[in-house]
Amino acid sequence: MKILFKRTLLAITCSASLFLAACNDDDNNQWSTNKSYVSEKTYNLDTMTSASSVKVMTYNMPNVLGETKNATAMVFMPKTVRPTDGWKVVVWEHGTVGGGDSCAPSRNAFNPRFKNMAESLLAEGYVIIAPDYEGLGTAGVHPYLNLKSAANSAIYAMKAYKDHYGSQINGQWMSVGQSQGGHASLGTAELSNNDVNYKGAVAGAPASSLGYIISVVAPQAILNILQQEQAGTAPVGTAVEVYAELLAYAAYTTVGITAYEPKFNYREIFQERSRTVAELAEGTTGENGLCLDDLHNKFAADIRDFLVKNASKTVLDYPGLAGSFQENPTVKKFLADNQPATKKINTPVMIIQGTADMAVPYPVTNVLQQGLKDLGTDVTFLPVVGASHTEAIVKMNPELVAFIKAKMPTNR
Repeated sequence: MKILFKRTLLAITCSASLFLAACNDDDNNQWSTNKSYVSEKTYNLDTMTSASSVKVMTYNMPNVLGETKNATAMVFMPKTVRPTDGWKVVVWEHGTVGGGDSCAPSRNAFNPRFKNMAESLLAEGYVIIAPDYEGLGTAGVHPYLNLKSAANSAIYAMKAYKDHYGSQINGQWMSVGQSQGGHASLGTAELSNNDVNYKGAVAGAPASSLGYIISVVAPQAILNILQQEQAGTAPVGTAVEVYAELLAYAAYTTVGITAYEPKFNYREIFQERSRTVAELAEGTTGENGLCLDDLHNKFAADIRDFLVKNASKTVLDYPGLAGSFQENPTVKKFLADNQPATKKINTPVMIIQGTADMAVPYPVTNVLQQGLKDLGTDVTFLPVVGASHTEAIVKMNPELVAFIKAKMPTNR
């Protein structure tokens, strides 16, 4: 996501900043050999009322193998007058869309949840940068839920924006995300602990404790849903939809590990029947896998077929993940390395969580936010009673915008 500094002020700011190589004055371009910015083009698949322009920026970032690779991000410029001290930036880190290049947000119309928030922030005079993430829309497998990769996707998108628009921006920025993006926003905050220009994070229903959710929380939740279906208090088929979404997340996670562990056989994590569906997350190349809605529907259809052919069975009997998946050394390391909020974050954090969330259950996020508080992080926790996984951040949009304005005023 991207004004005039006097040289003295610039030197002071840059010396303390994580983005030393990206700082610039118009008279002394000392960072030209280390630019992240590559190019940009106009985005024309949808419109944003409060945006004066929407571009797709290509930039360089380090991938999970330590190589420099292209990534893409959308850049939204507000229609408001540029503040006297320069544009300030909000980086939006999106939720799960899938692993194929066609799933990248820059290749699709805007998600309504993002559009709602973006319109509000643009109207307040913020630039918005929305990274696609490593491997989405660009070469390579998308390392889904890799904390450092997601954070670098945001950090280097911001660096690239500074490279290209250094004379127009203030330098201050914050991150916002939901679900996979909530996980990413917390990772961005952690990796930006030494960046004086980074002012805080918002995380809606941040993905965390995946192994615990799959092995403990989800089975009990699905059992409760089945009982509610039998009692007529939940629509028939709800348990199928919940389990299908969980398996889709598991498929993206395990396929994503192959981005940096190419010898990892994610198929072993699934039982024989569900393995063929999980392979659709990878596709034939690692870059043409199904997007979330389609993969979810494939799993749901196979679960329903299983139930039709096994009338005495329930959703919990569907042969999904192998029982010992968490004991796989590669999976175990992934779960440990990519758990967010394990370190103190030096900037304020807002966490938004629906109490009726079936994807990232409320108790899991409640433990996470309390753990961050115990580490000394300034956490504002907003439980949203009765809200589902995707509802909570939408309902709290006014509070989200107010938090950003308080921590990073636009000074208009």
